[in-house]
Amino acid sequence: MARSLSRRQFLKLSAGALTGIAAVEMAGCGVISRPVPAPKGPRVRAGREVASVCPYCAVGCGQIVTVADGQILDIQGNPNSPINVGTLCPKGAATYQLAVNPNRWTTVKYRAPFSADWVDMPLEQAMDMVAERFKQTRDENFIATTPVGGQTKTVNQVLAIASLGGATIDDEWNYLHQKLMRAAGVVSIENQARI
Repeated sequence: MARSLSRRQFLKLSAGALTGIAAVEMAGCGVISRPVPAPKGPRVRAGREVASVCPYCAVGCGQIVTVADGQILDIQGNPNSPINVGTLCPKGAATYQLAVNPNRWTTVKYRAPFSADWVDMPLEQAMDMVAERFKQTRDENFIATTPVGGQTKTVNQVLAIASLGGATIDDEWNYLHQKLMRAAGVVSIENQARI
């Protein structure tokens, strides 16, 4: 005769079985169940520690960048930061890989229209190209006046240019950037942090 389990008994039996399976799996993976003592001495290689801010999002977690001879040796959370108290998210913890990466592009790359190839371009030339195209687009699409209710109103706007700011940009830069865009007549100004 089959014995029926109550719901409570089934849950207890399932939890016990899952705990046993997890313990066996962890032991097989080499997980140590006893406390591991902290390593003695400095956590990273010797160098000058510089306080910095994580570049990934608008939270502004504090980081400590260890440098020596002009090279970054390590990046870790800043325990004195009131924002993250030394902890970093997975992206922030991987900041070292962002900064010190042999595959990272360090030059301006440009792909001409209808081309399949990227070419290196000097930064000054790229900045001049952006400025020329910005001015050309503004000049070609500038709207000085528009009819409103039978009257002509001055609007001084450009609808062909949009600006999207980043969440990691500080307040001072955002203020200056917005002043520049508004002075040029750009109406579509947005920020990543609000989207």
